Amino acid sequence: MALPDTRTRYLFFTGKGGVGKTSLSCATGLALADAGKRVLIVSTDPASNLDEVLGLALSQTPTAVPDAPGLFALNIDPEAAAHDYRERMVAPYRGILPDAAIRSMEEQFSGACTVEIAAFDEFSKLLGDPASTAGFDHIIFDTAPTGHTLRLLTLPSAWNEFINSTTGGASCLGPLAGLEKQKALYAATVARLANAAETTVILVSRPDEASLREADRTCGELAELGISNQTCAINGVFAAGTSDDAIAQAMSRRAADALARMPARLAALPGVTIPFLPRGTVGLASLRLMPHPETAAIADAAHTPSTTLPPGMAGLVDEIARAGHGVVMTMGKGGVGKTTVAAAIALALAQRGNKVVLSTTDPAAHVAAALDASEPGLSVARIDPNLEVAQYTREVLDKAGSSLDAAGRAMLEEDLRSPCTEEIAVFRAFARTIDEGKDGFVVLDTAPTGHTILLLDAAEAYHREVMRTQGDMPESVRELLPRLRDKAFTHVLIVTLPEATPVHEAERLQADLARAGIEPFAWVINQSLLASGTHDPLLSQRGEVEIPFIRRVADELATRSALIPWLATAPVGTAGLAQITR
Repeated sequence: MALPDTRTRYLFFTGKGGVGKTSLSCATGLALADAGKRVLIVSTDPASNLDEVLGLALSQTPTAVPDAPGLFALNIDPEAAAHDYRERMVAPYRGILPDAAIRSMEEQFSGACTVEIAAFDEFSKLLGDPASTAGFDHIIFDTAPTGHTLRLLTLPSAWNEFINSTTGGASCLGPLAGLEKQKALYAATVARLANAAETTVILVSRPDEASLREADRTCGELAELGISNQTCAINGVFAAGTSDDAIAQAMSRRAADALARMPARLAALPGVTIPFLPRGTVGLASLRLMPHPETAAIADAAHTPSTTLPPGMAGLVDEIARAGHGVVMTMGKGGVGKTTVAAAIALALAQRGNKVVLSTTDPAAHVAAALDASEPGLSVARIDPNLEVAQYTREVLDKAGSSLDAAGRAMLEEDLRSPCTEEIAVFRAFARTIDEGKDGFVVLDTAPTGHTILLLDAAEAYHREVMRTQGDMPESVRELLPRLRDKAFTHVLIVTLPEATPVHEAERLQADLARAGIEPFAWVINQSLLASGTHDPLLSQRGEVEIPFIRRVADELATRSALIPWLATAPVGTAGLAQITR
């Protein structure tokens, strides 16, 4: 059966965005429920699509999945968790402390850092407290994309180190008593994650080098956290067989080459391979095919419905280039190809004679790997959280600490050891990078949707925090939101795939951007098999499935749209990327 080993009670699916963690975790849970087990699937992803895959609306409490007796699911909603966490911390002081003190506490709990620890708090209750899930035989965690997941997993040591080293009564996280009470629960959470008798961590990857590289990095970082109880699941492996179709042969060859070069550490793990399914993996019927792909019927490819396809990328790049300077941001769900699209646009703008900086705010950055040679006028950068924190800490201590006595400086140093400092430092670097768009083009490959929105929403929290610790605000931060809202300066491209979940996720992203006063410049539909020219029966069937999603984007959601076909020559390196914008 093409599913991971399910002997342990806890199953923890992780991997690069877009590799199929949600589909695989749901298929695994469904197979266990069909075998008579009681199963709870939990999403800890800020941009969860668990509802989409299972076909029902979920909340923060277990919901029974219709037509799947024994299967339950829930979403940990980070914003709702943050609200509840904030109330839990602040409520005991209402009516006791002055209103000004209460407002200050509420402000301290308003940032993205609080959202993250609140989500982890909910996660810890489910994993660290067996009583909370006593009614289930298996608990399956469908986690966030890798960068966010690793931050989630490293939070306990970060918070505990901060708690243990803090002598004052408050920090940017509010009263420390609220965290102190959770220390035992956080310790139990980490212990259970590392216990091979109770937990299996499944590293999910696609058969491509970027996904495998990310899975290998995750493997090493989890091992450093003491979590070595890992297995590997390679999802969506396509084999062309005797087909003479160029696209089928290229897809099959690319997968085989990537798997042949799989990092040794990853290859040494116990693993499972899940074949490519032509009809996708949304809905219970499709999920039940994942363990038995040989039963999937292949439709007759003699006639594929026709539809008018959106144009390619060249026109969008021409329009952006006419501005002469500014910011281009590729946004969307993890795994849709934001990095590739960003690199292709940056390359095309540089080849038109522009000065271009290609950068990323993604914790799992891959922009440098997309290019194979230098291009005049094009530079590649990355916002490195560790460097930004060190620089920010030095600046604050030099400026605000110079006038403090020994006790005051110790309190400031203590405050800066909080993990919240990373959010502030990275946000400042983000604003600084955007500022470079005054003198040329900045192309930003941004983090997956949930993290990106947290970053954009952090503006007001950042303003309050920087005023508290530093007393002033860089001009780049002051100008950030007006610049992001300026359609002449900032071109936001929403990148998606012609599939149900990525399109619906991108639609939610567009609504979130609208609430922030940011209007997308265009939508880019990436990796279309329908536009590839394939005549392979399996791939043609998948191409036909794309039509309603292409129409939804082009006709209803986007003011401008562009379509990138699945390319037989991989879009890597200067020549490969140039295909995208021709």
